[in-house]
Amino acid sequence: MRDPKLREIDERAFQRRIGPMLDVYAAAMEPPYEQLPGRHAIMERHASYPGFRALVAERRGALPVRAGPVQGFAYGFHGARGQWWHDVVFQALSAVGDVDHAEAWLADAFEVAELHVHPESQGRGLGRALLNALCEGRPERTVVLSTLDRHPETPARTLYRSVGMVDLLTDFEFPGGGPRYAVMGGTLPLAPYPAPSSSP
Repeated sequence: MRDPKLREIDERAFQRRIGPMLDVYAAAMEPPYEQLPGRHAIMERHASYPGFRALVAERRGALPVRAGPVQGFAYGFHGARGQWWHDVVFQALSAVGDVDHAEAWLADAFEVAELHVHPESQGRGLGRALLNALCEGRPERTVVLSTLDRHPETPARTLYRSVGMVDLLTDFEFPGGGPRYAVMGGTLPLAPYPAPSSSP
């Protein structure tokens, strides 16, 4: 079976793949089924944000593949005031530090909105490849994201730390309830693996 290949896709190609990408999201995150239509709408909206970039890891010519052709995906955009995640995190960072602290991380940030690999393709470096490719050449000063705060040493948080990202918020609950998250940030370009902690 061929390894998935990474491809950068434009907004139109992203819109066509939202269904298969949501299949990967559901397999990796196991959210309540009733949340998926809302996630679909959020992804559609994100594709119109400034500086949008998306990558998919797809298998070609290797069917049948139980998990489907899309094995992983990642996307992000330039964070700006008026965006829900940006404004919520800005307020929280201002509360734990001050406005200057929040500005240091979010004034010129690339926000990684989603990065997921299907469980059947995890453990092969695909998440790292998606993250590196997504952030390569970005003009922003920092990169920020949120990840489930189930444990400080989950594979995802270990990956993010390995490229120089640090915890900005932990045990954080976004408005509306749900699981707790860690908000993490790092400077761009990403540090090569392995990397010490850094701050802007």
